[in-house]
Amino acid sequence: MSMLSLNNIKAKRGQKKIKRVGRGNSSGHGTYSCKGQKGQNARSGVSGLKRLGMRPHILQTPKIGGFRSIAPKNQVIKVTDINKNFKDGEIVSAKILFAKGLIANAQKPVKILGKEKLEVKVEFDKNIKLSKSISI
Repeated sequence: MSMLSLNNIKAKRGQKKIKRVGRGNSSGHGTYSCKGQKGQNARSGVSGLKRLGMRPHILQTPKIGGFRSIAPKNQVIKVTDINKNFKDGEIVSAKILFAKGLIANAQKPVKILGKEKLEVKVEFDKNIKLSKSISI
């Protein structure tokens, strides 16, 4: 068996050499680089999809639309839940709400919603948001 060197390396069977365009006239693919003369498809930056017939398929496929915010959503609590679970003079904070089982996560923001009247006199932590309709 002979030693491997550059002059006896062979290409893998069934593997075609790629067409290298735009490498001078002696390559056989110089001057216009297999694009013909002038026109939109001869210019740079033109997608080959139009020539391949893929454009209609791309236009037909549904695109993912919309917007998803990375900001965490508020955990909603009703005013009636505050009235049931708290007494006068207590402080309403995320940790206490979590301890009482009213919210799932103490780190995420909390907002209290409802058009009912707040019957207990409680103090709200500065991190808890209230809807405008709540009268304290």
